Amino acid sequence: MRENFDISLLTESSELQLSGQYEAFVRLNKEYLRKAAKMRYTGGKGLCYLNMAGVNVSAGNYEKARYFFNKAEKGLFNSENTYHKAVFYDDYSLYYSHLKLNDRAIECNNKAFYYLKQAKKTKLTQKLLPRLYVNKGIYYAWKGWFGTSLKCFRKANMLENSAYTNCMVAQYYLFTHKPDSAGIYIARADEKMISQKTTDVESLWVYYTMGYYYNEIDNSEQAEKALKKALEINIKTRRTYSSHIKEVYKALAELYKKKNDGGKAYFYLKKYMEEEGRFDSERFVVMNKATEDFISEMKQESDWHKNDLPLFIALSITVLTVSGVYVRKIINRLQKKKNTLKEQTDTLKNHVQTKQRQEVIELAKRNDSSFLLKFKEFYPEFIKSLLEINPDLENSELAFCAMLKLRFSSKEIADYTFVQHKSVQQKKYRIRKRLNIPGETDIYDFFENLAE
Repeated sequence: MRENFDISLLTESSELQLSGQYEAFVRLNKEYLRKAAKMRYTGGKGLCYLNMAGVNVSAGNYEKARYFFNKAEKGLFNSENTYHKAVFYDDYSLYYSHLKLNDRAIECNNKAFYYLKQAKKTKLTQKLLPRLYVNKGIYYAWKGWFGTSLKCFRKANMLENSAYTNCMVAQYYLFTHKPDSAGIYIARADEKMISQKTTDVESLWVYYTMGYYYNEIDNSEQAEKALKKALEINIKTRRTYSSHIKEVYKALAELYKKKNDGGKAYFYLKKYMEEEGRFDSERFVVMNKATEDFISEMKQESDWHKNDLPLFIALSITVLTVSGVYVRKIINRLQKKKNTLKEQTDTLKNHVQTKQRQEVIELAKRNDSSFLLKFKEFYPEFIKSLLEINPDLENSELAFCAMLKLRFSSKEIADYTFVQHKSVQQKKYRIRKRLNIPGETDIYDFFENLAE
């Protein structure tokens, strides 16, 4: 009865979570929570809370995730089912991985393996085992233990042989700069994605890995196609897995940078920075909360044991000092990363502006009828300021002012617009009158400083 409860709850929850049906997911877990209460099944209640913790981790809502982990722990650790403890520690390891606390993630992953070995073999345990190996592979890769990491990914792939596990082996080879080896597993992942039923979130990750791979081998067309597919899935799943999509944004920025498309590269790098900034702020909130909770727990104990108050104060100071040093290190690292990203963004922005300005200049040189329209897009405030001074300015006069803004000489304007040099000088005189530009003011400086 209870085993059926677990299988049904976890299978249905996984399907809804992976498809981004968040409201249905929450309703389902509320329903099962009531069922567990009627059955007096504390382990079942714990699984419902654990599901809620997991979906909040995937969405980057770490503070709420921690709240549900605490609720889940109370129910699952009174359970005699060691699978419950294994799945709890697996989800908890992912939580720490998101916070980039890899040592804690490995510690939880080891506990998950320990409890899973003691659990009765079921469909659920067989499904969990390869995922534990995948997660272990990820954590060791981040620590730089590549040999152990590869063994874990291969073991997971041997057990499951799915699009996702093949994709993770490919990720390893891309991470260690071996695109030829990665290509073998990319092809296998693609084949498995077609032949097997792959969840949306796993398909998203496979398409991201494909995009990453094709970008590495300079196949920009296939890279763009795969990464855009990942974005489509992100929208379909209502951005439930936003922690994954920031990597897609980063890959797209790299792709368009290679293609010398500064505009799109800048757009996606900005999107990546927005996501990364949001996750960094979430991490700080969680770290601060963890410290506060630790001190709060110590205070409760000191209230029960008044003689331990000096110990509480000493430990509190230690915790605050250690956490302060740790947070400072994190802040410095993030600031360095932020500065690097800002430099990249500014470089791309300048590249885009230079390219756009050059396009406008080329249109002016060709006396193209679309020159003024493009100029307005590039300098919207400039035209607005001109019309504020004199709303009666005609398009021909606005175009002439635009050429002066671009610092074309009278001779250049005459050549590009097919008029005599004398006519340009007369136009300059009329524009001075129309805009009330004093005679002693250099007309080029006037337009240069307008709408700055």
